[in-house]
Amino acid sequence: MGLDLRTGQKENFPVFAAADGYIAHVGIQSQSFGRYIIINHPNGFSTLYAHLNDFFPALEQYVTEQQYKQETWEIELDMPKEKFPVFKSKFIAYSGNTGASQGPHLHFEIRNTKTDRCLNPLFFGLPVPDNVPPDLIKLSVYDRSYSVYEQTPALFSLKKTDSGYIIPKLPVIKTGLKKISFGIQAYDRVSRSPNPNGIYSAQLFFDHKPQISFALDSLSYGESEYVDAQVDYKYRYDGGVFIQHLSQLPGDRGVVYKPINGDGVITLSDTGIHAVSIEIKDAYLNASKLRFFIQYNDSLGKMNIYEPDGYLEPLQHFIPNSVNILDKPDFEVYLPEGCLYDTIQPLYYRNNSMQLYSVSALYQLNDASIPLHDDITIRIKPNKPIPDEWKDKLIIQRGSPGNSVHKAVWQNDPIAIGWLMARFGSFGTFQAFADTLPPEIKISATGDTLDFSPDSSIIVEPMDNFGGIKNFRAELDSQWVRFTNDKGRFFIYKFDERCPFGVHQLKVTAEDLVGNTTTKTWWFKRYQYTPPKKKIVHKKRASSKRHSDSYRKGSEETTKNKK
Repeated sequence: MGLDLRTGQKENFPVFAAADGYIAHVGIQSQSFGRYIIINHPNGFSTLYAHLNDFFPALEQYVTEQQYKQETWEIELDMPKEKFPVFKSKFIAYSGNTGASQGPHLHFEIRNTKTDRCLNPLFFGLPVPDNVPPDLIKLSVYDRSYSVYEQTPALFSLKKTDSGYIIPKLPVIKTGLKKISFGIQAYDRVSRSPNPNGIYSAQLFFDHKPQISFALDSLSYGESEYVDAQVDYKYRYDGGVFIQHLSQLPGDRGVVYKPINGDGVITLSDTGIHAVSIEIKDAYLNASKLRFFIQYNDSLGKMNIYEPDGYLEPLQHFIPNSVNILDKPDFEVYLPEGCLYDTIQPLYYRNNSMQLYSVSALYQLNDASIPLHDDITIRIKPNKPIPDEWKDKLIIQRGSPGNSVHKAVWQNDPIAIGWLMARFGSFGTFQAFADTLPPEIKISATGDTLDFSPDSSIIVEPMDNFGGIKNFRAELDSQWVRFTNDKGRFFIYKFDERCPFGVHQLKVTAEDLVGNTTTKTWWFKRYQYTPPKKKIVHKKRASSKRHSDSYRKGSEETTKNKK
């Protein structure tokens, strides 16, 4: 969607406006962009700067005022063009590592202001020299008589030669597959940088005729989610590398692929030798090309088709571009029409596991290695009576990896009265629980009256048994005070003018997903802190043996002279 500009593992580099314009939007998010700025320019483009630390002073002050006015740390602010005009090269913020960032860098985008579509920044004359063609690493081959999620692709290592890339020692790929597609592991690099980047464009040729192509020129964020269909998601999830599909999966409704003579799936209708070539380009049109031959041979076997674990019950296939439903006596799943990218075999398992506070069996439907484009609806029928005091305290949890918890909604549909419902974005294990325990709250100090004099901040950690904190509120001397929550775990208040030296009361309230609430109050003191002075210890210099001997000898001579 843009460029990630590394900052050498350091933060707080000054960030400047790319061109004249005005600040149109500012946001602060616990994940995603973190702290970010959008500037609108008079030429119809906008630029975005994300994962920032502090904004420039006037903007920082304005955002702080709005946070205290709305009593919220996470905030989104639209602003009129006369509020904060900027000129090219004006200082706007410091670089950082906020939001869903895994290291210090600046995320930079160029957008069409009217449509909000992201445009490739390398088309705008940025000073990023690049005369390095992409690197091609491996070719993958898929049996498209099956789903891409039901197989492990055949992989072929590639070798660079003076005339392009080849498959070494294999002039012809002989296969027993009639319907095939290809994928490519490839990276792009810019001059004087070892960092691997994604590839910009690719085109597939069969018998010298173009079949399908893609180019990353322009995308909206909604369209960018189709990247899960454009790479071999399952292979990557299971620990493999990124492989880019050179075909369009049936459920991919994105705009990246451009079919020319089909969707990139090749049918081998004879036993002749066919020429295949793949051309990869970067945004500067540096190109790399792979050439090889392929031949159908009906005496050869099929590929390695994925076989599920024996304890999972295979069911009728779910197909893309259709509504799919799994209906069991106490478990239902609804997949909307645009949910799947390719056909999958639903694998189902039920376990009467009775964990603490559980109110249902444990159900498994596939796992997170199969991507979903839209949320699926999970319905569960409790297997035990629910006391009245629990009825508004129920959640449905999707199991690891990455537990996901949603408050359960009772169904009023006559067919499903007494069932619980929640929506999730991944397959996995699902179970309903009663969440009756309120959150715990920890603070970064101990004692009856906390002493924060040596500290620059207060750190509060709310914890919930199911991991979900819906609301957090802190009050300093009965007034809302801003605690930041950049990475979703710790809430931090950096001391400022709202907390002068003296004794203060801090009140913190944490609420979980079902409304269980904990409130804790502390008194703390904060005074001018002077670090204790280090004691200066005067040590006698240890004498060496030679010096000791000399001293002893001299003493003996002095004694003789005295005598």
